Amino acid sequence: MLQIFSKDGSFIALFAINNHAHQNISKKQSKVEAFYEFMQGDSTFYSLIENFASLRDFVSLERMLDRMKREQRVFTEKIFIVIFKAYGKAHLPDKAVNLFNRMVEEFNCRQSIRSFNSVLNVLIQECCFDQALLFYSTGIGKGISPNFLTFNLIIKAMCKMGLVDRAISTFREMSYKDCTPDVFTYSTLMDGLCKEGRIDEAISLLDEMQIEGCFPNPVTYNVLINGLCQRGDLARASKLVDNMFLKGCVPNEVTYNTLIHGLCLKGKLEKAVSLLEKMLSSKCVPNDVTYGTLINGLVKQGKTADGVRVLVFMEEKGYRPNEFVYSALFSGLFKEGNAEDAMKLWEEMVEKGLRPNVVVYSALIDGLCQAGKPDDAKDILSEMVTKGCTPNAYTYSSLMRGFFKTGKFLKAILVWKDMESNGCTPNKVCYSVLLQGLCDYGKLKEGLMVWKHMLGRGCKPDVVAYSSLIHGFCNAGLVDDGLRLLNEMLCQDADSQPDVVTYNILFEGLCKLNNISRAIDLLNSMLDRGCDPDLITCNIFLRIFQEKLSPQQDGSDFLDGLVLQLCKKQRFVAASLIVEVMLQKYISPKASTWGRIVKELCKPKKVEATIEKCRSKLFN
Repeated sequence: MLQIFSKDGSFIALFAINNHAHQNISKKQSKVEAFYEFMQGDSTFYSLIENFASLRDFVSLERMLDRMKREQRVFTEKIFIVIFKAYGKAHLPDKAVNLFNRMVEEFNCRQSIRSFNSVLNVLIQECCFDQALLFYSTGIGKGISPNFLTFNLIIKAMCKMGLVDRAISTFREMSYKDCTPDVFTYSTLMDGLCKEGRIDEAISLLDEMQIEGCFPNPVTYNVLINGLCQRGDLARASKLVDNMFLKGCVPNEVTYNTLIHGLCLKGKLEKAVSLLEKMLSSKCVPNDVTYGTLINGLVKQGKTADGVRVLVFMEEKGYRPNEFVYSALFSGLFKEGNAEDAMKLWEEMVEKGLRPNVVVYSALIDGLCQAGKPDDAKDILSEMVTKGCTPNAYTYSSLMRGFFKTGKFLKAILVWKDMESNGCTPNKVCYSVLLQGLCDYGKLKEGLMVWKHMLGRGCKPDVVAYSSLIHGFCNAGLVDDGLRLLNEMLCQDADSQPDVVTYNILFEGLCKLNNISRAIDLLNSMLDRGCDPDLITCNIFLRIFQEKLSPQQDGSDFLDGLVLQLCKKQRFVAASLIVEVMLQKYISPKASTWGRIVKELCKPKKVEATIEKCRSKLFN
């Protein structure tokens, strides 16, 4: 038996020599010595570093670096690049930066653009964009000359941060640094511009890149097509697809998925289905995203039955629907009043061996609660827990809402207690549901306790929570307290700003106190803040004029004035809604009001949109 060890005693190799091989020892000795020398060489250390890096054994990596330093080994840049990549995979960007900064002084290894880009890439992959910009500027200040990859990385970081103008300036610097932008550079910048809504600038870059001899790939086109679809400009998106074919760039599944999603957003389901057929004919295979997008679009248009048929087709093609497809179908069927079909679909899903997750369970529980069957939903929740699927805050809030809605106050409170005892931390939606339920039942004192509990846990109330408590105050005749809460809302962020529901609660409360002038002042304040009245607002004020004033008024002058106010503020959609309410109440608008609204609604583009809407309703 022959064992070979390194100088520090670590095992290197083991050779077992049988009795029949003694005569070959001398021949093999030279090979062993060569092997020994190899294992002791710098390349061995590199191999060990690679191994430790792949295992993410950073303690051993540091020891190996220390040993190499003690033995005065030569450190090459590729050693550090391997370690930087390992730090990136382990989500340790600060470690990568620290090691980069130690390279010269501690390890006598010169930093080049390769190691610099490696660390920069780690920072960007970990979304440390501020740190990436600082690292970039520091490196440039120390004399590191960026290459096209450096520019690509830093432009990506700037676009992710929304610093698109700065990204454009950096892009323009590339020519001064003898760096030619590639397709990745252009695509990244286009994506940043599209996300800022600057679609025209992004499209102009498409022309520029082709003039410069850089030809777009499917990714480039997909970025622009997605931007146009998000803006609803499907005509230009279609032209870009035609342009793709002319340039010999074949659309891929991402292109088709993006267009189908855009068509579904605009409610153009026939064209979406037609595009799916075109996709199949062009031998571009639809995936689960394609079918899921189409099903979701059908559900949103109230055509869930068609969505179920697409689900069947999808399964026939060998695709397994994900949880979002099933949850969308359950929600759609329940919303359309097809609780029986939803439960059949549930049974079919279970029979196929598909294991529902928290998203699917929550959609089913919410649907049953909307259908007025919270007890059935509670049974599903029990089954969910039994099968090892943990309910989340959304699941519990749906069940609480269902019990409150059907008048089962105590059962709703028990759900809240179960949620807390099961370790599920309530979020602002849960608090809002509980507050709304308590205040609807006149439990203002308990509602205030929940409010304090919510604030004490650092959970910020949303518009529903505020509106619920305001409703509780108004029901108790404490309208001034409700108005104080409204003023508090106005100082909050967007999620907590009052909506028309909040204002309607206060209008109703002021109406009960016969404080009509204050209600009208609040209405004017609401309009000034950009919040439009709805049917309920109109009904509240009509009741005020017809029941609270002496002599009684039909409210026609008030509604006419409201329409003109909205027109002056260029809010013609809201103004036309008020006119519609007037016609439903057999109140004739003044001739001047008619003229103002008709003139606005009969602008060519709006007429075309209305005709298209009517055509869609007639033929779909």
